[in-house]
Amino acid sequence: MQKTPILSFKFNLDFYNNSINGVATLEGNVLLIKNGENVTEITVTDFDEIRYVQYFGCCALEGTKKGDVTEICRGNMTVAVELQSAAKRLNSLIEGRGVGETDPYAKRYCEKCGRRFAPGSVTCSHCVDKGALLRRLLPFLKPYILPLALSLLAVFAISGVSMLAPYISRSLINDYIAAKGINTEDTKVFWGFVTLILAMAGTGLLSALLSVARSSLVVKASTGLLADLRKTVYSAIQKLSLAGVNRRTAGELISRVTEDTQVLRDVLVNDLPALLQQIIIFTAVTVILFVINPVLAAVVLLPVPVMLVVFRMLMKYTHRLYGAQWHANSECGTILHDIFSGIRVVKVFGAEEYEQARFEKAARKFRYISARNEIVWNLTMPVADFALSLGNYAAIFILGTMLLAGDIGLGDMALVLSYVSMIYGPLRWMSSMPRRLTRAFTSMSKVFEIIDEEPEIFDKPDCIEADIEGNISFKNAYFGYNTYENVLKDVSVDINKGEMVGIVGRSGVGKSTMINLIMRLYDLTGGTLTVDGRDIKDYDQHSLRSQIGVVLQETYLFRGTVYDNIAYAKPGCTAEEVINAAKTANAHQFIMRLPDGYNSYVSERGGSLSGGEKQRIAIARAVLRDPKILILDEATASLDTETEKMVQDAVQALSENRTTIAIAHRLSTLRNSTKLIVLEKGTVEEIGTHEELMRTGGRYSKLVLAQRKMSKMQ
Repeated sequence: MQKTPILSFKFNLDFYNNSINGVATLEGNVLLIKNGENVTEITVTDFDEIRYVQYFGCCALEGTKKGDVTEICRGNMTVAVELQSAAKRLNSLIEGRGVGETDPYAKRYCEKCGRRFAPGSVTCSHCVDKGALLRRLLPFLKPYILPLALSLLAVFAISGVSMLAPYISRSLINDYIAAKGINTEDTKVFWGFVTLILAMAGTGLLSALLSVARSSLVVKASTGLLADLRKTVYSAIQKLSLAGVNRRTAGELISRVTEDTQVLRDVLVNDLPALLQQIIIFTAVTVILFVINPVLAAVVLLPVPVMLVVFRMLMKYTHRLYGAQWHANSECGTILHDIFSGIRVVKVFGAEEYEQARFEKAARKFRYISARNEIVWNLTMPVADFALSLGNYAAIFILGTMLLAGDIGLGDMALVLSYVSMIYGPLRWMSSMPRRLTRAFTSMSKVFEIIDEEPEIFDKPDCIEADIEGNISFKNAYFGYNTYENVLKDVSVDINKGEMVGIVGRSGVGKSTMINLIMRLYDLTGGTLTVDGRDIKDYDQHSLRSQIGVVLQETYLFRGTVYDNIAYAKPGCTAEEVINAAKTANAHQFIMRLPDGYNSYVSERGGSLSGGEKQRIAIARAVLRDPKILILDEATASLDTETEKMVQDAVQALSENRTTIAIAHRLSTLRNSTKLIVLEKGTVEEIGTHEELMRTGGRYSKLVLAQRKMSKMQ
């Protein structure tokens, strides 16, 4: 029986950099390298390590054993991420930990059409099932079925009224305007003429009133529908893990919540009912024309198959064009978000002109793509419109010939020409549908990609809400933010309730990663992490995080008052609790010096406060939660020496009977820690107290001595 592959990836170059279509599959511990009919078997566990190697313009997987190097496969940069992910998983197999799960984001192209995915996406908007997308939108209409049903009835009524107008016009022309020998002084004739005029006016008024009623119903339904769509998309974004959010730009996420939902609303409540109306008119007029004159109807409809072919071609072509336009527009929004969020940095470095040029470049790209799309459209549609006009010209010729021969009256000719124009009206309106639907399907695929994405961090069905004590244990823990590199490798550490633990190491060794894992912003890729002896995945996420207080290295304050920013940690808290938390963080005095005290308004990101003031408000926010686990990530980095001493004293008092984990580059702030964990290259190199580690003369001792030397130099 054939073994099921547990890992499969593509490569596209041979050893001489010639293009090939290669596939590698892992069955058990044997890697099958397939290039056409050629198959090479490699036993992965025979190697000491499998490395991803990047060359100029290409990359490769290499296996090493006792210094000997064997190239396994190679490819160009389109498969780089796949090869990187494969190297990580194969090394995991060599280390005896299995290959793990396939990361869908390692693939960068659509297997069906070969197009590259957008960054952070695994959905091909070109190949997605468009009918399925449209059907998925329909349940959103359920709460608004009554106003939408009434608006559809109004559509039927408007269509019916529009069918009557040509008959009234025919009677008016045949019986009065073009009639010979009519007695204009006859009262009966006069009132008959007036009646027809009033009938024409009445149909116009009735059509207008029905349109107003329909518009009112549509507005009522569309506003609620838009709110529901935005709520659904925003809720889906909130459920994404931190990795899922980081895969996309802020501008792209904002675009999905605002612009894409607007497009979907327009399709559901405007375009689809309008399309139904045009189909009704087209069908009714076609039937009427065949009843009046089958030959004439066939001539009039002769260009329709040509139009359908053109529409089909346009749908395929414009889908790609509008996909590019969507991404260009999203890029403009992302650049604006970056500039406005980092305006202080822009000003400090005098980078206004650079940012202006960067935005103008993105805007030019959007303009170019938009203009190209419009040019394609405007070059195509006049030709299609002229093709439709050929049927109209043929109808005029046939009817004119019949009129001159006396076979029909002028009113009959006007009647038929009115219906001919009515049959071409829907076709001309539907000629814009490829563009409308292309935009809509692009937005649908983006929105449902967010809704359908399974968050990497999720609660088990039987997860628990429990009070924790603060005992934390890492056992043989592995973790990496990307598919090809581990940040933490085989980390085993115990942090006991009530301990003050400092995490030390150079930048990038995994200090912040450890606290991210404790907060369960990410899950381990290998090993276990327990809290009070229970796997962290067994806890309800909200319950767990509600018992953790955090002061991050990057202080973030929301727009609002100082009071609101502190109270954010504990909804429903009292003013006394907020003030006590501020006093503990040594923030009360400077807050009271603000113009409105605790009611002073804080601008976006706290731009109106100093770095130290923002940091103390963030500490007060963590203190207010009264957490079982307190995490301080460079919490005193922005404070002066005197204030830092006060805050450290407050933190020391706060740390009693709760687990405290601190990260600090100034190692002197951690010397009173119960335990110090020294990380190097993602592994635990040393554990002990300050005195113990200084006596051993290891990495911690060298870091402390280096900082002391630097302080003397300053």
